[in-house]
Amino acid sequence: MALPRLDNASARRLFLDRHALLGAPGGPGKGDDLLSLIARLGFVQIDSVCTVERAHHMILHARRTAYRPRHLTRLIERDRALFEHWTHDASVVPMAFLPHWRLRFARDAQHLQRKWSTWRRPGYLAECDTVTDRIRTTGPCRSDHFAGPDSGKTGGGWWDWHPSKTALEYLWRCGKLAVSARQGFRKVYDLAENVYPDCATPPEADTIDWACTQAIERLGFATSGEIAAFWALISPAEARDWCASALARGQIEDIEVQSADGTWRHHFARPGTIAQARTLPAAPGMIRVLSPFDPALRDRKRALRLFGFDYRIEIFTPAAQRRYGYYVFPLLQGDRLIGRIDMTAERQRDTLSVTALWPESGVSFGATRTARLSAALMRTARLTGLGHVGFAEQWLRH
Repeated sequence: MALPRLDNASARRLFLDRHALLGAPGGPGKGDDLLSLIARLGFVQIDSVCTVERAHHMILHARRTAYRPRHLTRLIERDRALFEHWTHDASVVPMAFLPHWRLRFARDAQHLQRKWSTWRRPGYLAECDTVTDRIRTTGPCRSDHFAGPDSGKTGGGWWDWHPSKTALEYLWRCGKLAVSARQGFRKVYDLAENVYPDCATPPEADTIDWACTQAIERLGFATSGEIAAFWALISPAEARDWCASALARGQIEDIEVQSADGTWRHHFARPGTIAQARTLPAAPGMIRVLSPFDPALRDRKRALRLFGFDYRIEIFTPAAQRRYGYYVFPLLQGDRLIGRIDMTAERQRDTLSVTALWPESGVSFGATRTARLSAALMRTARLTGLGHVGFAEQWLRH
């Protein structure tokens, strides 16, 4: 029997809707509204690169143009409505999801102890009691507070994984410590009981069910591998077993989703998802600047299949070998990814400086689209506290 089919245009609208990119980016972007947005996304990846603004701020600004970085800081550091931990990478996660991270804490405690004993710095386990006692006695600490002559480096910088820093990271990953704040993007560690509320640890089966159910809700449609990778809380085998069981119970169904190239691929979805997708409105024609780490783009293979958009980060590519640039931002218009733009915040000039824009094949920048791009860039400039947008000569590439 033929499987139900979801055409590509409907699939893009559904995917963008689940990622809060289909509607206009209204709302106050702070307090309960911001917390609700992050819960809808599931988490927001944080990253240190700041050529314009850090990734987490750009992710939230693409969905709430009123958002400003201080609004996120307040939810994390004052309200304790969010906590920082690991999904596929470092992320901020609603505190309401903390019980299910107990499984992550336990699993990290096991596999990181084996992995880091040789990969980071040997001897870090012997430092765990020392750093914990210091935090208990003197209060929250950064890793550079422990850097000294025996650390291998004196600066305590980003790559300085001396034994004390490794111990701090290990204790954070296994839930003994928590990140209570960031200072200049450096983690400030505190005892977990000073940051996390008391909560029971759910049975492992409950967390697996939660992780799979919540992942497919946020993705709209997914393979078992994509379900496992969404939170990175469970294994691919656990996701496959859940899909088989959920399919037998009628909680999910088999469907085929059309890729941008016209081919069809098998996915799982909640019953009724296809009907819902076909009722969604068209996306507004405004242009949004996306972070390279936007959740809609995190899975590069999925973005290529769904949007025909082939994107990669070129930070670690030698400059002479880069096709585009060091840190290039994707541009979304409606339900299409229309290009990528290279730009930097030049704070001394109070200017968001655009170096180059590469439209996707078949996309032209006439007067209307260029005006929408200028509006999008001005919104981004305001996010970063800049007053102007400037364009280099011959900024539009083909």
